[in-house]
Amino acid sequence: MAGELAKLLSDLDERKAIDFVEKALAGGADPTALLGETKEAMSIVGKRFADCEYFIPDLMYSGEILRQIVQRLEPHLKKTLDSVKIGKVIVGTVAGDIHDIGKDLVIFMLDVNGFEVTDLGIDVPVEKFVDAVKETGAPVVALSGFLTLAFENMKATVEAIKLAGFRDKVKIMIGGGQIDDQVRAFTGADAFGKDAMDAVKLAKGWIGG
Repeated sequence: MAGELAKLLSDLDERKAIDFVEKALAGGADPTALLGETKEAMSIVGKRFADCEYFIPDLMYSGEILRQIVQRLEPHLKKTLDSVKIGKVIVGTVAGDIHDIGKDLVIFMLDVNGFEVTDLGIDVPVEKFVDAVKETGAPVVALSGFLTLAFENMKATVEAIKLAGFRDKVKIMIGGGQIDDQVRAFTGADAFGKDAMDAVKLAKGWIGG
């Protein structure tokens, strides 16, 4: 039933959500459609958090359920995608922030859409981003941050990449939390993504594919 997975995940019903996914895949369901429902569910979770219906532990729990669902969807999604990588993308949560739910979903979506992703992890110092650009030659860098304090470190990371002489060689996107075009302008990034699919669209637009 349309929307059932979104309801189960957003209601944090771990057992029923996992069972639903496994049965749906066994029955030949479209894994892309199931992934779309997880996106819908996480939007609902985010709204409930903003409305103080959910709290940090609920966010973390929803992320754990999402990880389990993604693990089951990944092999089915990859079967339908070309194994040749489109291009390289560096992804990391900036210094001072340890949130990784959104980052991990972006990495997953980039991966299944044909990108070679370098995951720098969480609380990443600016120097590590610069070193990764130097070592990988990736033309796209994605900076993640859920907390408002991350905005300053996003700006510092963009400036460090510029000082290292790589700014004209890479496109930089930001995402997570309350990010909008005003924050993008403040950080000096090229664009911001509202969700993981936005990140894929931006990367494809910059690299091709």
